[in-house]
Amino acid sequence: MNGTNKDIDPASELREEDEESSLPELELESASTGTLAAGRAAIMRFAKLAPSAAGVYRMIDAQGDVLYVGKAKNIKKRVTAYARPTGHDSRIARMIAATATLEFVTTRTETEALLLEANLIKRLRPRFNVLLRDDKSFPYILITSDHWAPQILKHRGARTRPGRYYGPFASAGAVNRTINALERAFLLRSCSDSYFEARTRPCLLYQIKRCSAPCTREIDFAGYTELVREANEFLSGRSQSVQGQLAGEMDKASAALDFERAAIYRDRLSALSAIQSHQGINPRGIEEADVFAVHQAGGYSCVEVFFFRTGQNWGNRAYFPKADRTIGPGEVLSAFLAQFYDDKPPPRCILVSHDFEERQLLAEALTTKSGRKVEVSAPQRGERKELVQHAMVNAREALARKLADTSSQQKLLAALTETFSLPRMPRRIEVYDNSHIGGSNAVGAMIVAGQDGFRKNQYRKFNIRSTELAPGDDYGMMREVLQRRFKRLLEESPRGTVSGILAEALKDGDDDQPWPDLVLIDGGQGQLTAAQETLSSLGVADVPLVAIAKGPDRDAGRETFFMAGRDPFKLPPRDPLLYFIERLRDEAHRFAVGSHRVRRKKDIREAGLQEIPGIGPTRKRALLRHFGTVKAIERASLPDLAQVPGINAEIARKIYEFFHESAGSLDGKR
Repeated sequence: MNGTNKDIDPASELREEDEESSLPELELESASTGTLAAGRAAIMRFAKLAPSAAGVYRMIDAQGDVLYVGKAKNIKKRVTAYARPTGHDSRIARMIAATATLEFVTTRTETEALLLEANLIKRLRPRFNVLLRDDKSFPYILITSDHWAPQILKHRGARTRPGRYYGPFASAGAVNRTINALERAFLLRSCSDSYFEARTRPCLLYQIKRCSAPCTREIDFAGYTELVREANEFLSGRSQSVQGQLAGEMDKASAALDFERAAIYRDRLSALSAIQSHQGINPRGIEEADVFAVHQAGGYSCVEVFFFRTGQNWGNRAYFPKADRTIGPGEVLSAFLAQFYDDKPPPRCILVSHDFEERQLLAEALTTKSGRKVEVSAPQRGERKELVQHAMVNAREALARKLADTSSQQKLLAALTETFSLPRMPRRIEVYDNSHIGGSNAVGAMIVAGQDGFRKNQYRKFNIRSTELAPGDDYGMMREVLQRRFKRLLEESPRGTVSGILAEALKDGDDDQPWPDLVLIDGGQGQLTAAQETLSSLGVADVPLVAIAKGPDRDAGRETFFMAGRDPFKLPPRDPLLYFIERLRDEAHRFAVGSHRVRRKKDIREAGLQEIPGIGPTRKRALLRHFGTVKAIERASLPDLAQVPGINAEIARKIYEFFHESAGSLDGKR
């Protein structure tokens, strides 16, 4: 490593071979930021010591925040170019002016530099890079191979379980729909192994013809193995062959007057047709490809992605990467692709709507990473061009919807600013709520909303730690949550330490600021007072606070608002702003209840079943002997619970209700 870099830990394949050739660590003073001349001077000092080799450089401000991560075939030449007095657009000029230090990492090749750059951008999220905002893992279908009766299920994350993976799918909904149809078509089990082993009779899925019930040997090993083979063939692209086989079996059964068996094949063929009807456009000459199209308008960029596997369309997803409006579509697409495939296996073919300078370099990097040849092309004619144009149409439509939503959101935020007399239109709104049952498993929750909607990657939950709180002390819970949140905020991002140029950038619309412009609290005057006292004790006095009290009988639309220095007030029942605030509050409530349930279920599994009224050691043993695990008991239906020795209908109902309690009963005020 070179320069001042000490904390980067790149992947093992990117480590340098010659540690002895690294430049020594530098003890350099941070340059004063705020002017272009100061930034250029700082860059020049570091450029003199930059390596003349391929690698990655980081531009850092006076507070230690990374402004930009870039790669270069020759780091010294690239960094020196930033010190030129002219020729920079406004975005680069702002970045140069804010730069105080630089850090370097050399790599063996430019290909490795590209991979490392994408990894660091995703991890550090620099302000001046193109950022992939939504980077959730994609769902896959997994048919397991570690059990004599393979299971079909939805899978996310690392591929650690043995089996065959199919995807990616654009959404969990697409996977769920496909799995439901595959269950009807191939009758594969979807239950867990523990649930499977505990069965003594077929479950409901067998009754509704979505499982062949290998658990109770309703089908033998050879028959189930054949179903698994057919499912794998269908998902591997040989759908016509599978359908032909099923149609032939249906004709045979019909000719033998075995109409019941013919009906089974008919239903399976119908399920396969339902799967294919959801595929939309299906290319004839493309077995495996991802298609990317970028469209820009109104200062936004939209990247639409289509996934084609085994000759079938597995859906599409729209992304809205954060990028300066001066960055062109090719550069946006180049940065997006490098980050997109940082933790995903690339297909053999990647089709893009715009050519870009580093297309071949990206193909080499993905080929190196995946261990097989990956093609990145911008097609000009034929079926591939049609696929890209289809993706472009979807990108254009998705961005149009985004702009319409943004316009509506801006109007609502403007109304919010006026109604609550805020100093400026809020870019970050934090909403807080608590959830517990009689004080047990208490959880505080914070959700975040901005000008682009909810920012779910910034949600936070707080397990209430204080042992001095009385059960159900909502004021005390709110004090603890706000104290922990703002104490940490003061430590990580103290007020008044942002340099002048970065403060100006924030005013220009940087939506990654950590401090809220408005805090909403679910509660009344008491909650507001508790929040004010907590923030005052921390020295935070300039964050607007609003408490939202539910109406009589907890009716939506009759909420009362409490603010410091104002009398309580209501909004008109059909005011769009009221609906907007209710959405924010309901999202906080949903997140708080969900977090509480996770913690509560964990405690149940750790403490056993004795918390359920009427369940003692004897019934607990009977339940575990019958179902195997607490999770299987949780999933059981009322009739299944009633079949357990010693469990009557009333106890079964209590057990079922304990695990399936409605959201309305987890309110935090109970």
